[in-house]
Amino acid sequence: MTAESFVADVEDGMETELSRLGSSRALYADTGGEVSPETVLRAAATAELAAAETFEEYAGSEDGEVAATFTEAAEEERDHHEAVVAELGDHEPGELPALHQYLRGREGTAERLGAFVGRTVVAGRSNEHLAGFFAGQGETELAELFSGMGADLDGQLERATALLEDHCGEETTRVARAREAAEGAIEAAYGEYADGLRELGVDPKPIC
Repeated sequence: MTAESFVADVEDGMETELSRLGSSRALYADTGGEVSPETVLRAAATAELAAAETFEEYAGSEDGEVAATFTEAAEEERDHHEAVVAELGDHEPGELPALHQYLRGREGTAERLGAFVGRTVVAGRSNEHLAGFFAGQGETELAELFSGMGADLDGQLERATALLEDHCGEETTRVARAREAAEGAIEAAYGEYADGLRELGVDPKPIC
């Protein structure tokens, strides 16, 4: 297994779900059908805070370079959360996203690294759309903020997949567990997206 092949396999296997999670319907689901710059920022702040707390939890139960990688990611997500909240003025976090409920249930280094990869791929698709959303609103600084956060995610993904390659190597059982966790993270995010749209009376399947 290589880092590149692992991510490519996950993305290829979950391309439909990822496409929908990176669409305008995802913002509609995240905001309960009330899409505005403020509601989008509030949803983003909740997601960033959840990520910081999840990765802090991961770091506390790992050692060495793996713990350091999760700590670095947690610090970046804290910075992201603070940057988004600075645009809002205040923020009361919403419910813990299903994606992070899933991540916090993973045990074992291979599973956590795999779930981390899945989350980072989802967040990358989301951030691309967020940057586009704010650019379309004429909010150039916010578009640049989310673009910068996307660059941090690229770094997180690179570091995590390098660790995953070292940890799993060609050990098929570990690779399988990591991939299952990565796909499970994406499925958790997609399930919440689909349920949210159904509650709003919207078919989650068409991509827009």
